[in-house]
Amino acid sequence: MVTMREFIGTEKAMDLENRYGAKNYAPLGVVISEAKGVYAWDPEGKQYFDFLSAYSAVNQGHCHPRIIQALKDQADKLTLTSRAFYNNKLGEYEEYITNYFSYQRVLPMNTGVEACETAVKLARRWGYDVKGIAANQAKIVFVEGNFWGRSIAAISASTDPTSYSGFGPFVPGFVKIPYNDITALKTLLEDEAASIAAFMLEPIQGEAGVVIPNEGYLKAVRELCTRHNVLMIADEVQTGLCRTGKMLACDYEEVKPDILVLGKALSGGVFPVSAALSSDEIMLTIKPGEHGSTFGGNPLACAVAMEALQVLKDEKLDENAFQRGKQLREGIKSIASPHIKTIRGKGLLNAIVIEESAMVDANKICYAFKKNGLLAKPTHGNIIRFAPPLVINEEQMDECIEIIRKTLTQF
Repeated sequence: MVTMREFIGTEKAMDLENRYGAKNYAPLGVVISEAKGVYAWDPEGKQYFDFLSAYSAVNQGHCHPRIIQALKDQADKLTLTSRAFYNNKLGEYEEYITNYFSYQRVLPMNTGVEACETAVKLARRWGYDVKGIAANQAKIVFVEGNFWGRSIAAISASTDPTSYSGFGPFVPGFVKIPYNDITALKTLLEDEAASIAAFMLEPIQGEAGVVIPNEGYLKAVRELCTRHNVLMIADEVQTGLCRTGKMLACDYEEVKPDILVLGKALSGGVFPVSAALSSDEIMLTIKPGEHGSTFGGNPLACAVAMEALQVLKDEKLDENAFQRGKQLREGIKSIASPHIKTIRGKGLLNAIVIEESAMVDANKICYAFKKNGLLAKPTHGNIIRFAPPLVINEEQMDECIEIIRKTLTQF
């Protein structure tokens, strides 16, 4: 039994998780007990640069003082009412976020996967009530390599066997086509648009290894969806909120999706907050009692989200992400390591692809990064994502590039 005052060091913390927790994650062998801005510390006081940002949930930096203060101020007044009653923060937040992103309506949820599920439900209902698809025949189109969570619906859309194997049967009506293949989408819509409610995609695929589509792909998707009366759903849970160097990754091609899905940094990593934003026509198809969440739209989440969004604008974190991302990619290219096969990214969502061998792999490199004071994590075997908090400055980035250089030269 652990008491509240007992010091829990690295080994004890890892032992407790391994002993009592489910084995649904394989964390890097480091324990974080404190974090601020771009830095994290383990229980013994070793400092690290955080180059994962909780999968882009802490874009504003760990424990941003303004967001923490908003949390504290609201926590003293009201935390939860459920949606059985009105509360005095939800309407304010709904007005704020819809104006912020130029949408008419928002449906607040908690996690990214919940917001994506919300988008799928909205699309299906719109397909039946507005487009006129026959009952229970609506299809949603996804792309190969997508990742939006691990609920049954999310893994039904997945093409990754590690996500879906052993969890069937799966949700029907999901169609999958190649990513970054506008011809595949065009052909599908020309043949089956009458039964297709929506096409859902990440503007840049994060979990797949920061896979960036060809220039013009998003604009062509928008044009095809409009032409065939199919909703475009943009999953910007990871790519949104300044991560890629613009407020939304879709902004690079001046594309506005019919449904925008947000999460992660919507709270600055302080509290679970997500949202699906859309129009009156789409959002108002769902009636009272047909969708919701006990915690969705709670006062605490609303207060935190408004401050988190305001911080992004006030601190111009899109501009900083754009400049520091360029600095990072140029710095890594200058290393000219034989272990780096490719570097790719936009803003501060980046990845290096490792040339694997008997002596070198991405996991070994990440453990070496850890030893040298930088935290990153492999994805899909030989890919390492680099996604530090967007508050990182030029000098800190230079220091991180030097850690990357030092680490790679050790192999």
